[in-house]
Amino acid sequence: MGPRLPLMLKDAGLTAFVAAALGIFIVGFRTVDMGGGKGLGFDYHLVDLLVAVVVIFIGRLGLSMAANGLRWPAIVLGVAMIVAGASPMKLPSGFLHWFVALGGMLLVIRAIWPWASDAMGAAARTPSGLALGRAGSKWFGWLLLAFAVLLPFSPVADQKTMDLGVLILTYVMLGWGLNIVVGLAGLLDLGYVAFYAVGAYAYALLSTQYGLGFWTVLPLAGMMAALFGIMLGFPVLRLRGDYLAIVTLGFGEIIRLVLLNWFDLTNGPAGIGSIPGPTLFGAVFAETPPPGKQTVSEMLGIAFNGNHRLIFLYYIILGLALITNLFTQRMRRLPVGRAWEALREDETACQALGINPTNTKLTAFAIGAMFAGFAGSFFAAKQRFISPESFVFIESAIILAIVVLGGMGSQIGVVLAAVLLIGLPEWFRDLGSYRMLAFGLAMVLIMVFKPRGLISHREPSIRLHPAGSGGGG
Repeated sequence: MGPRLPLMLKDAGLTAFVAAALGIFIVGFRTVDMGGGKGLGFDYHLVDLLVAVVVIFIGRLGLSMAANGLRWPAIVLGVAMIVAGASPMKLPSGFLHWFVALGGMLLVIRAIWPWASDAMGAAARTPSGLALGRAGSKWFGWLLLAFAVLLPFSPVADQKTMDLGVLILTYVMLGWGLNIVVGLAGLLDLGYVAFYAVGAYAYALLSTQYGLGFWTVLPLAGMMAALFGIMLGFPVLRLRGDYLAIVTLGFGEIIRLVLLNWFDLTNGPAGIGSIPGPTLFGAVFAETPPPGKQTVSEMLGIAFNGNHRLIFLYYIILGLALITNLFTQRMRRLPVGRAWEALREDETACQALGINPTNTKLTAFAIGAMFAGFAGSFFAAKQRFISPESFVFIESAIILAIVVLGGMGSQIGVVLAAVLLIGLPEWFRDLGSYRMLAFGLAMVLIMVFKPRGLISHREPSIRLHPAGSGGGG
């Protein structure tokens, strides 16, 4: 430990000081109504703040030790925190017990993670490990698909679970669409929500003003979003990196401001309501049929159930997401897909090989935008009401986080990241304002333990020698 200990103590002390300076106004005290006409007073939680600062100091010290190869001292500190959190000692807030224990568990995991990661990596590089990894990935994907298909018939398929499943699948589809632009083509897009909004408003306007149905508008919404993707692609053909990200961010804000201020077309901040939902062979999901139409329960001869519409929507978005995945996997094996990946690796070398970077970028933007348009059309049909507030920058940030944290270019990684980043805040909704801690904690843990994403390895688009053929390298 020697001369490194003072530096580690200094770093932990500075971290604890910053936490205390920020936490004094967030955790240290809050204003409360004193009652009886006495006005407002302060309710102090300084002991809670002190415990949190001490935990942060110890945790930061343990992380520094683990980073410098001092595994066992870091494990000892982590175990001590677990014991302190699990002990029956009287802490001012029950919240602090699991906060201390959770911090200790994370510290222990961080201390043993490099050793475990190296051991698993060495095993995965062996011939048997490679074969097992490919087979495991394949079967894991099929298990996920089977679970998704059978979820509505499971005992846990209540209204809340199905609604959450629809939400997660919507973000999975958006993540797979953005994965074409960011993960495969390497074009950083911070305005992806603009194409989502175009698809939603296309369906809302065409259905409410012209009476077109969902299945008619769905391809039209995708084509309109693809057109906007091409419109975005032309101005950014010469841009790369941060400059590209800034322009795409501006494009997303332009679309939102147009939706907000073009009252005659979009109804401005008031949004568009009474949007018709998707139908099943012309039949609507309602208890009483509209004039000249038939309900699904009448057509099938079953009793009306409000969950039938939600299950139908679930299978629609599941089908759209699977189409997105299959299309992306197929495109990766075609010349245009390999051109995307070449563009991502080195645009100059890509151009030197005779690949047209203009067409390559435009196809990536257009196809990625098309799938966002499909998802936006579904979103409008499900919600039955849309407004510009549904398409703010934070939506683009969440979709981009799903792609990056799942693993750039990894389809399965996008699914896992969507389940974590979208599912956790909903599962912990009962915690109120603390539920976003789950969202932040999931992002931090992924970046600490899997900095290249949940699934950092993906199968190559094409193999020169199929596995097991014995071909040389």
